[in-house]
Amino acid sequence: MRETLAVFRREVKSLFVGPIPYIVIALFGGIACWYVIHTRIFFMVRQAKLDALFGFLPQLFAFFIPAIAMRAWSEEIRGETIEPLLTSPVRAWHAVLGKFLAGLVVVALCLVATGSLAVTTATLGDLDGGAVTAGYVGALLMGGAYLSVGLWLSSKTRNQIVAFLLGLVICFFWSMIENLSASAASGTFGALLADLSLSGRFRSIALGVFDLRDVVFFLSVTAFFLYLNVESIENRRNA
Repeated sequence: MRETLAVFRREVKSLFVGPIPYIVIALFGGIACWYVIHTRIFFMVRQAKLDALFGFLPQLFAFFIPAIAMRAWSEEIRGETIEPLLTSPVRAWHAVLGKFLAGLVVVALCLVATGSLAVTTATLGDLDGGAVTAGYVGALLMGGAYLSVGLWLSSKTRNQIVAFLLGLVICFFWSMIENLSASAASGTFGALLADLSLSGRFRSIALGVFDLRDVVFFLSVTAFFLYLNVESIENRRNA
């Protein structure tokens, strides 16, 4: 883990030396708060719940997480610093995991930026701390899945904008699979789409139903795309 932590510290330092992560975190928190208040669900229902926030997170993540991940590998490839990074003893999986953990820190801080909504919601009644905690844990799991997709796409191109746009399309489509399964498909195929839905799996957790199958699903998706990321980096190094 020493090599992974070295890459993690390097990535965190490079991420927070500029204004971009601070802008992303502030925008994320601001848009989330604006959406919840603008829908008026927050005040009309008058219940101590964060359903509106958690319902919006899959689409919000689909935009912001590709922006967080887009430069992770593209910048290394464009600046030709990827070869020194992958020299021994740092292996590809060390570098991939280190970059993933650094990106996950930014995702977690984005969720922290929505904390004012939880505080305000608590003034409306007895906030169910267990459900809120489950929602945020589920959001972090979902964010990790989105992030692994974004990192893999970043490893495939030297252009950050291309990586961002590809990540946006894929993540947004994935966040909408649940709607597609409900409106355009039925039977076995519809059930399969529902099982593959990130937003559907997250919604179950956000409702306080902490099913181990949903956790395993998010971890499996994350592990799969991190594996693809490692393979992509290994192929680039061996080319």
